[in-house]
Amino acid sequence: MVVEIRGPGIVPGCDGLILPGGESTTISRHLARTGVGEEIRAAAGSGVPVMATCAGLIVISEEIVEETRFVPLGLLKVRVGRNAFGSQKESFEADIEVKGFASPYRGVFIRAPAIVGWSRDVEVLAKIDDAAVAVRQSRLLGLAFHPELTADGRFHDIFLGMIREVKTDVGDRR
Repeated sequence: MVVEIRGPGIVPGCDGLILPGGESTTISRHLARTGVGEEIRAAAGSGVPVMATCAGLIVISEEIVEETRFVPLGLLKVRVGRNAFGSQKESFEADIEVKGFASPYRGVFIRAPAIVGWSRDVEVLAKIDDAAVAVRQSRLLGLAFHPELTADGRFHDIFLGMIREVKTDVGDRR
């Protein structure tokens, strides 16, 4: 079942979390104001899988290149540049080579961020030039693009696999 999270108390019951695109400052302020940001931090810290796309990637990052009016959640050990590929009118689609995919993935980049630095804990799955656009750190999946705008479900499959992995691990301990 999919539920929308707009306030506190829902995150602790979730098997996985998706932080979508949108406006990262607005999302971050809402998370801070409602306390949902702390719930997300706690859930991710306990191993709940998180997929963050576009603005969501900025929100879960450890560091943002530009000065912002918010502090990111600091979950994903990456340094992110906001609007790294340009403004809204420079939005684009591109075929990207993704580690583990047999064929290119068509990424939809809308006023997209780019990952310009990452720790050794972060596995880079795809790059455009020198910038990473898809990364994984344990059960965190960070994407600079919008996988929900394509019919290609491979990144969603990775996320669902992460959730199944957690459920299997929990089941093994019972």
